[in-house]
Amino acid sequence: MSKKNKAFRPKARRPRGFEDKPAQLLRAERRLIDAAFSVYDMHGFEPLQTPTFEYADALGKFLPDEDRPNVGVFALQDDDEQWLSLRYDLTAPLARYVAENYDALAKPYRRYQAGSVYRNEKPGPGRFREFVQCDADSVGAAGPAADAEMIMLAAEVMRAAGLKDGQYAVRVNNRKLLDGILESSGVPNTEAGAIQRLQVLRAIDKLDRLGPDGVEALLGEGRKDESGDYTDGAKLGKVGINAVLGFTTASDSDRGKTIMTLEKLVGTSERGQGGCKELSTIDKILTATGFDNDRVSFDTSIVRGLGYYTGPVFEAELLADIRDKKGRPVRIGSIGGGGRYDDLVSRFRGQAVPATGFSFGVSRFLSALERMDALERSVKPPVVICAFDRSLMGEYFKLAAELRDAGIRAEVFVGSGNVTKQMKYADRRDAQIAVLMGEDELAKNEVTLKDLYLGAEAAKAIESNAEWKSSRPAQETVPRNNLVAAVQAMLS
Repeated sequence: MSKKNKAFRPKARRPRGFEDKPAQLLRAERRLIDAAFSVYDMHGFEPLQTPTFEYADALGKFLPDEDRPNVGVFALQDDDEQWLSLRYDLTAPLARYVAENYDALAKPYRRYQAGSVYRNEKPGPGRFREFVQCDADSVGAAGPAADAEMIMLAAEVMRAAGLKDGQYAVRVNNRKLLDGILESSGVPNTEAGAIQRLQVLRAIDKLDRLGPDGVEALLGEGRKDESGDYTDGAKLGKVGINAVLGFTTASDSDRGKTIMTLEKLVGTSERGQGGCKELSTIDKILTATGFDNDRVSFDTSIVRGLGYYTGPVFEAELLADIRDKKGRPVRIGSIGGGGRYDDLVSRFRGQAVPATGFSFGVSRFLSALERMDALERSVKPPVVICAFDRSLMGEYFKLAAELRDAGIRAEVFVGSGNVTKQMKYADRRDAQIAVLMGEDELAKNEVTLKDLYLGAEAAKAIESNAEWKSSRPAQETVPRNNLVAAVQAMLS
């Protein structure tokens, strides 16, 4: 065949920013999501699944530019010339769902959901274009009691994921407090001041990474980083910068003392005082239900970078001593968070619809748990039943069914190859036990079990092949009707 007529073979390649997930990762994700779902179920929340695609204009904050529909989101034009976008998060689809079904829903509407979300952004280490989020939200509840419940949910999910108290903390703040500080600093709580306020929020959100000096530069004229890139600042005056930095350090280990400090800081600001009252209510509920200062604290450095939060905000942070392979400390930081967002549903209905929620990134949380060695053991590999004699396939599947009935994972080798190749397959599956049965064993009503783990250890200590054959390590022949008990004994 000439080069010109050679059949086209596409190159097997994975798109940048997307990942393949093997069995172990998928099982770990499922366990973590199931743990969170169990918490949400116990609190009376209900599951919801929304479509992966939404109309682009329903994504609100992430609405593509008319001339650049793929900025930030993956978008395509439908046959009716409407723009569709892969969902950027799970919150905007929830807002659309509630608005569309508003009259039929009991309110507050309490839902949870997990699923992939998509960001059309430059991928990098640990930064994917597709990742899984897990959310819980309460839509239609205006008071701080709903926020307190979300904060408690976050703490309970940490426990359900396998973390011990002291390995995590939930840190809480209130956007209204910062609004009060900014009002006193000359930044108006109006649409005109929205961009400046968002710059302040993003500057504070970088406090743990840039430190006070870096944040001070971003609150003022701006900052040039090590690469030479320049970030324009919020243009606050000296008084405003000092007020904001003072606010970020107003926290105390005791929630009550933090509230007292904040009441003085916000002064006569009506919005700021309102934020203090909300934190006071949240504190009373947390205290009554046993969530002490070590599990949930008030931290004024927590602001959450997104602009749509309107009240209490919080983050779940890991505190465990985590180190890399060279023994250097690794800071994981926030692995989830949430807060009150009262304006998202109102975009669709033109009326105030209060809402509050909690969200965590599944992959980021799993990565942190893995570094802490806190992941549960994976599902055990299956027992592999070798097809020693193809005429006995019915008997092999009968053996597998008996093991499965006893709760033991089992598979019959259905590929091609002799017993040696089948044993290599069992090794690659990391199987502990291989089951052998030929005509002789069938006639004697017996089966042979090989403990591959024990055999591999014994093989390291045996020097000669003759010794190996004579010792026949980690192998036993048992009566056919004793199969299940013998396998259970080997596995234990």
